[in-house]
Amino acid sequence: MRDSVDRHVELWQREHDWLDPLTEAIFARLHTLTRYAAQYRRETLAEGGLKLWQFKILLTLRRLGPPYTAGPSRLADLLGLTRGALSNRLVSLDEAGLITRTHPGGDRRRVEVRLTDAGYATFERHASTEGRSENRLLEPLTVEERQTLADLLRKLLIHAES
Repeated sequence: MRDSVDRHVELWQREHDWLDPLTEAIFARLHTLTRYAAQYRRETLAEGGLKLWQFKILLTLRRLGPPYTAGPSRLADLLGLTRGALSNRLVSLDEAGLITRTHPGGDRRRVEVRLTDAGYATFERHASTEGRSENRLLEPLTVEERQTLADLLRKLLIHAES
């Protein structure tokens, strides 16, 4: 069985004698699968009327655990955004009822961003749908092959992160 990467590698192997075809095949396939996963995510979010940046904010609040709350500075740091960029993004989520921004203890200098029940439900719905899309990509693999793949990717990631 052949795929688009096999043709890609053959082409480049003829052009570059220094090319390691195995390395090229691995990284080309990882890159292509990443594009498919990103496309599935965009489609899933679009079906529910969410943009990726909105989902990431909901995901970050959800990941913090109960009470799904963070100050804007912490939230911006976790998302890799400036405070101003985050503030602009929170407006639409607040208007949609997916988050609230409050002033704990009535202190107007402090702001707390909290995931609402509607925001929690929206995140859960999208996350479970996305999980089904990711499983579609893994369908051809047995449970044992999935575990092997996960173990090999972990090994590579540990090396890259060290």
